[in-house]
Amino acid sequence: MTTDQPTVLPTAVPEPRPAPPEPGPAAARRGGFLAKAFGVTAVLSAAGSALGLLRDLLLARYFGANQGTDAFLVAWTVPETAAPLLIEDAMSFLMVPAFALALVLREERPDGPDPVRQVVRATLPWLLLALTTLSLGAALGAPRLVDLLAPGLADPGLAVTCTRITALTVLPFGVAGYLAAALRAHHRFTAPAGIYVAYNLGILVVLLTCHALWGVRSAALGVAFGSLLMAGLLIVPFLRALGARPARSARGRRSRNALVLIPLALLPVGAFTLTRQAQVFIERFLGSELPPGTISHLNYAAKVSQLAMTAGILICTVTFPLVARALAAGDLRAARDRVEKDLGQAAAVVLLGTAFLMACAPSVVALLFERGAFGPRDTAATAAVIRVYSVGLLAQALIGVMIRPYFSLRPVVRRVGDPSPEDGGRRLLDWYPAGAMALGLVVTVAVGLLATPRFGALGLAAGNAAGITATAALLLRGLVLRGIPLRPRRVLGGQARLLAAAAGAAALGTPAAGLTADPLFSTLLGGLTVALAFAALGTGLGAREVRGPLRAVVRALGTVPGPSPVADEGKPPHGR
Repeated sequence: MTTDQPTVLPTAVPEPRPAPPEPGPAAARRGGFLAKAFGVTAVLSAAGSALGLLRDLLLARYFGANQGTDAFLVAWTVPETAAPLLIEDAMSFLMVPAFALALVLREERPDGPDPVRQVVRATLPWLLLALTTLSLGAALGAPRLVDLLAPGLADPGLAVTCTRITALTVLPFGVAGYLAAALRAHHRFTAPAGIYVAYNLGILVVLLTCHALWGVRSAALGVAFGSLLMAGLLIVPFLRALGARPARSARGRRSRNALVLIPLALLPVGAFTLTRQAQVFIERFLGSELPPGTISHLNYAAKVSQLAMTAGILICTVTFPLVARALAAGDLRAARDRVEKDLGQAAAVVLLGTAFLMACAPSVVALLFERGAFGPRDTAATAAVIRVYSVGLLAQALIGVMIRPYFSLRPVVRRVGDPSPEDGGRRLLDWYPAGAMALGLVVTVAVGLLATPRFGALGLAAGNAAGITATAALLLRGLVLRGIPLRPRRVLGGQARLLAAAAGAAALGTPAAGLTADPLFSTLLGGLTVALAFAALGTGLGAREVRGPLRAVVRALGTVPGPSPVADEGKPPHGR
């Protein structure tokens, strides 16, 4: 097996190698693992999201939407960029496949040197050095960074101070992302799922106790403190996982299963993640020229909108190690089946949330934020941006699903005996996601520049949605070119059914939410209408991602025994 899979450059896709049928008990065990892992991840992630929402509520209550919050949010660009690069995206894309390959090699040769420890020795020291350098560089370069991000900011001095504080997050974020990737590859999900609980608790503690004394600077200090808690939470579980298999005394013997670091594999992943995060830079840059408070409205809208996208991404967070192991073992069919399921399930969750936000955005914002310094005008502006942002939520979720297997085919380590890829086409294709994202940014900038003078923040949100949708379409094609034989007609057909159900649910939920002026009852009535309409329309249109959960609910209510739909996910389709 080689970690550098051949790339399909014109038309043909290599025939995936069939996996042997999995025995029933093993399938049941895998189904039980998926159900438990998803449950733990969902609960802790929901808790982290709830605490993050509480954090945003307190920011709105204490500081409103003004030049002070704009200054803090410009400084927050540092942890907002570091989090996807070092925790959620790039680090995970690199290290989960690397540890998955190491675990496959450990199973192939249990008496040889431990490949997992080889990966740690080869990567962790360099990572710590790079993170320390980046953190110090961001702190020292804060004035220039603020000037680049938001040249029209009303209070650049406050933004520089907050940026120097938030620059401290780079090192603990990177450590947390590395340790979380290693634990997930070992199928240990509890501690990684709890990192945002620790992070937001740290922010809340500092914000609640120090907001009157330090103002918006307390939020920046809370971000730095929360990042330290995040990394600290994972150290002990990581050491336990690393010590689960004693090191073998095979020093001096070069095993054929030894691993070699491929530093250049970092570049396409990092470029994609930074290019993806550049959408935020564009918003902050263009938004700094708009009236004070615009950046804050965009931030509050993004935080609410992305709750639905985050819920959908939870699915592939749990299944990503399974996809990475299948690819490391050369089982392209199992990887394809899993990715197709993830695309459908993530789309169902995200589109249900999108329909809800389209119908209930004003009442949701009023219910969550309209108190203290956050007034009705802020509510109206934020709700309007949410509705435009929501158009791009499906594309964001699909990119999150597709990019994981894409980068898994070229992990940051390879076996000693595997040939190093020299083919220019293969190397060029490594950069395909960054190129797709760059083209999406061109769309974002073009739409933003054309629409912002007339529509303000809504123009920026429209550019975001248009750009991310263009990137998702390009990545769907790129995943097939990479060598994972997705069935585009099947995938797109499923997405179309879910889109139709979501559009109908939003159309029915909007007038239902408008029947009452009370934010709570409006949200409940609109949300219930959207949920029922989405379930009915999805079932009628034949969306499997809707019918499966509904059947499970019916069985549960009727106490009719039947297989769990989550457990079914562990069974390979070719073994049914």
